[in-house]
Amino acid sequence: MPRRQQASARQQRLGAELRKLREAAGLKGREAAALLGTDSAQVSQIEAGLAGVSKVRIRRIAAQYACTDQELVDALAAMAVGRTQGWWEEYRGLLPTSFLDLSELEHHAAYRWDVEFLYVPGLLQTEEYARALFSSRVPELPEEELELRVQHRMQRRSILGKGRLIPYDALVHEAALRIMVGSRAASRAQLVRVLQLSEADHVTVRVIPFDREHFTDVGAAMVYAGGAVPKLDTVVRDGPHGTVFIDSEAQLGVFRTHFRRLQAVSLDPERSRDFIHRLSKEL
Repeated sequence: MPRRQQASARQQRLGAELRKLREAAGLKGREAAALLGTDSAQVSQIEAGLAGVSKVRIRRIAAQYACTDQELVDALAAMAVGRTQGWWEEYRGLLPTSFLDLSELEHHAAYRWDVEFLYVPGLLQTEEYARALFSSRVPELPEEELELRVQHRMQRRSILGKGRLIPYDALVHEAALRIMVGSRAASRAQLVRVLQLSEADHVTVRVIPFDREHFTDVGAAMVYAGGAVPKLDTVVRDGPHGTVFIDSEAQLGVFRTHFRRLQAVSLDPERSRDFIHRLSKEL
């Protein structure tokens, strides 16, 4: 397969997992290349996500590396295809690559968790709310790019409303619900939208109210995308210098613990809906 100019986050993840299997087998790149009948440069490109690899070859690699985790091998084989030509591809070259990588990650996720403290999670946002958020960016975005970002965010909501629906859990702090993004009317409409979506069987929204004692996990905002197996889970976090995709097992364990702790201090889904309903009436 020809060498790619740029690997998506999903392709990089596949390569990284193959590297982990090689290292677990105690093999150097050149040793793995000899077993696979190729050269070390090809192994490096595969592990960087820059060279495609077939499902058959994935299984051969796993066998040569003595990997006995069949569920993981099956999941990696499912990833071993060319870049998915999903709807997000129409934005390639128009929006930051991280936007496309997040869309592809969501498309393949088995489930999704969100934790937000300052804003309503992106998948729950209305168009007007999203536009107000993107409009507040410094420096200001050109009008064309602003509209592209809003349009892209609206299309991402498809995993909640049509097609292959996945279980979705959102933990939202009261602050995120009270901060008025845009006009009062837009903020009220946003709360109503959250209520409507929370009625779906596959969507769970929980509120963390201000009055919770011993609450310190305010730094745990995240997107958590479940993989086909737990080893392939991914956490996505926004930082001052861009979006970061986290996949180390140790860090994934930390974020799972954060999520469970936040669940424990949040209101149950029914009380959360009552809470959001009351807030919407106050606006």
